[in-house]
Amino acid sequence: MLFDKVANCMRLKILSDFDDVIDCLLIRFYNFIPFSKFLSPSIFSNQLLNSPFLSIISSKFNNQIMSEKLKPKNPPLYKYGSLFVLVLQTTACVLVLRYSKKYTESSGNYISSTAIFISELCKLISCLIFIYFQQDSLKSFHSLLLNEIFRKPRETFKLIIPAGLYTIQNNLLFLALTNLDAATYQVTYQLKILTTALFSVVMLHKKLSFNQWISLFFLMAGVSLVQWPHKTAHSLDTKHEKDAKSNALIGLIAVVLSCFSSGFSGVYFEKLIKFSSNTSLLIRNVQLCIFGSMLSGLTVLAQDYEAVSKDGFFQGYNEVTIFVITLHAFGGLVVAFVMKHADNILKGFATSISIVLSTLFSYYLLDDFIPTTTFFFGSTIVISATILYSL
Repeated sequence: MLFDKVANCMRLKILSDFDDVIDCLLIRFYNFIPFSKFLSPSIFSNQLLNSPFLSIISSKFNNQIMSEKLKPKNPPLYKYGSLFVLVLQTTACVLVLRYSKKYTESSGNYISSTAIFISELCKLISCLIFIYFQQDSLKSFHSLLLNEIFRKPRETFKLIIPAGLYTIQNNLLFLALTNLDAATYQVTYQLKILTTALFSVVMLHKKLSFNQWISLFFLMAGVSLVQWPHKTAHSLDTKHEKDAKSNALIGLIAVVLSCFSSGFSGVYFEKLIKFSSNTSLLIRNVQLCIFGSMLSGLTVLAQDYEAVSKDGFFQGYNEVTIFVITLHAFGGLVVAFVMKHADNILKGFATSISIVLSTLFSYYLLDDFIPTTTFFFGSTIVISATILYSL
């Protein structure tokens, strides 16, 4: 009866593709064997005869089963969940930092360098905790750190360059959001796409498509429109207007320098991961956080030693400050986790949604932003260029 079913199947499929014949045979074999629905696919596959023809069937069946296992059970949930987390982290990080700098001045503002130092320490501790739970015992954990970090000083010290750049970038981020509204900062900071692309071409010899080059051109044009000087409808006194322009210029310079720092450090770290020794990403992050903590601590001493000596390390700290530190310390780790289920297109949409949300919150809640025609057109071009570059 089994062979009758096979022959019938092959007669029906004789003019079709060979893969379709095998698919049909698999279905007939699997349905014919008694109690086959109670057997695992691997057990069923092992019961096939060892003839060459049936070996092909067995191999194809196992490949189909493996491909089914590798398919995500709920792709839309992962996709839209990742999009939500990316948008939330990107938007909240900027808005909360801007709020902490603009609306806590009356109660005494906190020192940015101390917040960055604590954030780096939190990152280091969290990475060490992740590594510890991956090990069998405290002894293996200690041995891993000793062998991978302290006994490989040459590999470890390669991280001092990106750590220094990230420290500079974080300080510039706080400076920029002290002097710029969140909406203008979000749009202008997309220049990091341009700097990252240019450094990738130079350092990694990456080839960009024609669409990507076009999107970079429009990105620069859009940011230029956003930063285009405009006259306000309300009359301002000369001193206030000069102070506003001066603050905007300081914020713009801080954002541009931060984009170059972000682009170079990101590409440098990528090159280190790809072309260096087989050190795990978590170990690399520990090395990065060690130097980041040290350099952030030196920044506190060099830049704000007098202020810390006078009013203390935690001066001006409140619930908002703690929230800022938490977002900067753990936001990156959360994004790194969800990026396993995201792609470049999703990142582009997340950035675009974040720009729109930052604009709305800056106008309606923070009340520190007045949209203009040039900002509207410039931000639209930047959003379009970001999505185009991701395609």
